[in-house]
Amino acid sequence: MEQTVQAEIITIGDELLIGQVVDTNSAWMAEQLNHADIPVYQISSVHDSADHIRQALSDALQRVDIVLLTGGLGPTKDDITKHVLCDFFHTRLVENQEVKRHVERLYADRPSVLNRLTATQWLVPESAIILENRIGSAPLMVWEQDNHIVASMPGVPKEMQVAMDEQILPFLQQRLHARGINKHIYHRTLTVKGIPESALAIELESWESALPQGLHLAYLPKDGTIRLRLSSYGECTCEEVERQFEQLRTLVQTYII
Repeated sequence: MEQTVQAEIITIGDELLIGQVVDTNSAWMAEQLNHADIPVYQISSVHDSADHIRQALSDALQRVDIVLLTGGLGPTKDDITKHVLCDFFHTRLVENQEVKRHVERLYADRPSVLNRLTATQWLVPESAIILENRIGSAPLMVWEQDNHIVASMPGVPKEMQVAMDEQILPFLQQRLHARGINKHIYHRTLTVKGIPESALAIELESWESALPQGLHLAYLPKDGTIRLRLSSYGECTCEEVERQFEQLRTLVQTYII
């Protein structure tokens, strides 16, 4: 039987939970993971609390194969993610010369930034795989354990996006390819107008009930329109998705906009 994987995203920071900062990271990450054919099972936001981060990670590893964390990697006291991960994976912080050289180059034209707090950025968990954060000082940390992958990235959106594009997604795809995991995610969407959502669901009931296993229809109403999204998370071929989508298009052709 072909293997499948799922991912979970954990964003860290009190600012997310008091509404001071909108969590755009998880939406962007979920979109990129879908493009990479890695379905997201759950998204969570947690406090800057060691117990909360530890529990969220422990719970996630019971559910999914890949856990991606963002936030809490700065040099100040409220940034505790690196220390929590050290404790979780029973390891210690050690100086990493490559990270040190990178940080020194990064701030070569701003020597005032290179202080005793910045110096903590090149202390990394000994058991982690360290990947370069090209545009920031916080190293990217990855663990592989019992077929699970945990990756920790900065919470600054631009840094996280570069980290995902350049390091984390290629790393995940390489590892999944090595395991022979190559299922594909397909989404097809159309928009209709002029019919209530409940009436539309009744019109589509027979067709929807007969959909092949692994193919799902979602109703997404907004401002008087309804988006219909047909999705397969690795269980149907592209050809089957297209065949069913054409049937859907025929059924709702009167309302398509």
